[in-house]
Amino acid sequence: MKRFLTISLLAALAGCAAVPGMDFLQRPVAPTPATPVFFQPFSAALDQPALTTISALAQEANNEPKARIYVTGAADGTGSSAANKDISKARAQVVADALVSDGVARGRIHLRSIGVVVSPSGPGAQAGRRALVQIGG
Repeated sequence: MKRFLTISLLAALAGCAAVPGMDFLQRPVAPTPATPVFFQPFSAALDQPALTTISALAQEANNEPKARIYVTGAADGTGSSAANKDISKARAQVVADALVSDGVARGRIHLRSIGVVVSPSGPGAQAGRRALVQIGG
């Protein structure tokens, strides 16, 4: 009887092992550090350095097809609160659209906007004029 219980227990444990191709058993993708995409003042237009950064991020995202992508738009504090909220949303959206253009599935991308980011360099600093992209998490 003991032998039967031992064999039954081992068989049950073997059934709990990960089976290749079973997505629900895969572990979540560890998040990468957030990568900034910078913008000019009062703009949500992507320049060539931003497009280059986004292209590299899209390649990285496509290498991790199960990972979610978080895009967080921000503003530098110059202008009204409403304008900063709007520009932070627009920055997140244009980065997401560029990721999609570079082959990332839109359903994997989650947008956030945080409005004004207080920079140690003060209002109007480039550190606030950005969208952060994080893969995984």
